[in-house]
Amino acid sequence: MPGSFLEYTLQRFFMKIKSRPQAPELAQALQTHGVSPLMSRLLANRNVREASELDMSLGQLIAPQEMLGCVQAGEQLATAIESQSGICIVADYDCDGATACAVALLGLEMMGSQKNQFIVPDRMLDGYGLTPNLAHKVKATGAHLLLTVDNGIASIEGVKVAKELGLQVIITDHHLPSHLTPQADVIVNPNQKGCHFPSKHLAGVGVMFYVLLATRAQLRQRGFFTSERPEPKLDGLLPLVALGTVADVVSLDANNRRLVHQGLERIKKGHLSEGLASLIEVAGKDHTQLSAQDLGFSLAPRINAAGRLSDMTLGIECLRSKDPTKARALAEQLNEINQSRKGIESEMTEQALELAQSLIDDSDNLPSALCLFDPDFHEGVVGIVASRMKDLYHRPTFVFAMSQAPGKEHLLKGSGRSIAGFHLRDALDVMSKRFPQLIAQFGGHAMAAGCTIEEDNLPLFEQAFQEVALSLISVEMLTQELLTDGPLHASEMSLEVAHELKSQVWGQGFAQPLFVNEFEVLEQRVVGEKHLSVKLKFHQTEVSAIWFGQTEPLSSKARLAYRLECEEWRGVEKIKLFIACKA
Repeated sequence: MPGSFLEYTLQRFFMKIKSRPQAPELAQALQTHGVSPLMSRLLANRNVREASELDMSLGQLIAPQEMLGCVQAGEQLATAIESQSGICIVADYDCDGATACAVALLGLEMMGSQKNQFIVPDRMLDGYGLTPNLAHKVKATGAHLLLTVDNGIASIEGVKVAKELGLQVIITDHHLPSHLTPQADVIVNPNQKGCHFPSKHLAGVGVMFYVLLATRAQLRQRGFFTSERPEPKLDGLLPLVALGTVADVVSLDANNRRLVHQGLERIKKGHLSEGLASLIEVAGKDHTQLSAQDLGFSLAPRINAAGRLSDMTLGIECLRSKDPTKARALAEQLNEINQSRKGIESEMTEQALELAQSLIDDSDNLPSALCLFDPDFHEGVVGIVASRMKDLYHRPTFVFAMSQAPGKEHLLKGSGRSIAGFHLRDALDVMSKRFPQLIAQFGGHAMAAGCTIEEDNLPLFEQAFQEVALSLISVEMLTQELLTDGPLHASEMSLEVAHELKSQVWGQGFAQPLFVNEFEVLEQRVVGEKHLSVKLKFHQTEVSAIWFGQTEPLSSKARLAYRLECEEWRGVEKIKLFIACKA
């Protein structure tokens, strides 16, 4: 059923293939700075306007002083380090939150802080962010300073209780704030009102890294570092910053690309923690060849699985571990949890597909937004399933599951994913104003958000979600576009070009190049029961290709959209095409 329905769906909700808008003047300007003609075209198509954006050195990072609250947070943390006050970090249960917590713990320790602890909210019991209950738990640790990472900007009550308990509170976050602001001692968030930091797309781990830079600068200014207590190098934390940045699918603007590039360079040279090295090994990857795509699709899911099905403490302990034996054991445990997650996700996706099928009307049309719920859904996996359904149908999607928290079985936990042009958090805000009793809690940003509602309110939520979607989404927005970079010339179908492409950091907001050419099909066969392995001819060049999830054979000539990559087999490198679709 799932396979046949998937094929049915793709026939009706297809993508429109479009070439990216060309920018020949920008491309020509980049060429004058020594960038190759092909790379100049690709970068110009992605609105790279100046050659300085291609400088991936750390010296080109935006200064911490430009982020509102960053210097003040550095001052307070520096004081805590000098006085050896207890610091407790309240983390989040996704990969961004886990890497941000590990970076904070390692960085503070490197600067001499010895009384550091952390608490991760239980997804099922505590929900998201700093709650009043968590504030009491932090107080019970004996800490003086409470530091949030990747959360806190929406924790009005939690911060209030923490302050009443006499705790100093520093919030580091990147999520969009509401009209209310927590009364913390310091807030560091590039998206808060009054912050003019040029990069609004930092992940939570990126914000924490910046706070550590400001803390070190403050300690340096105070003369804290000596020959016996030398100033630490914080660049060793960049592999974790890269992982969290890619995992959170934030837009890879120039500043974020620098952070990811620098982290990957250190990983490739073997300058990484024991925990991260073990995670790479159990994922079956070679650290010397690791890419941003590997961070997002191989490593991040293994960390995220802990927060979805178990306890993110496992992920944080793995990432910060310095003991090879312990790190390996934790990495293998994370790998096992991820295998369980895959099974649950597969079953839920099948159920979600059937639910979506029931929403298709007699004219083969779907609603402008999807709201899916089944009593058997697992709340730890609703976000992944929402993402899958959004990608498949190109509709804003919310997937709900029953709360597993004792005494809160009447609540539904929802996770949503959106399409370009439809701001999901703002949509929830509109819904909450129209129906004040509808949503118990919500938060997030443009492309992803979460909320909690009463089970009885699900029909009203679906109605309100549809109304907002109908008012804000145009027919054009519902037509998914696959942007390509046009054809490759015969001379560009080479290992040299594949290596040049691989040297760049691609990802969200800076998409990996997708080319379109016509090929002669020489051979083809189905492998693994569901993938098409093909041998193609392009001019005089024969090249191997793979089309994942495709079993229908190609005709003798085919126009294909594809990615150009390189692979190694028995010590021999060759180019390989990864087919996206017929063009």
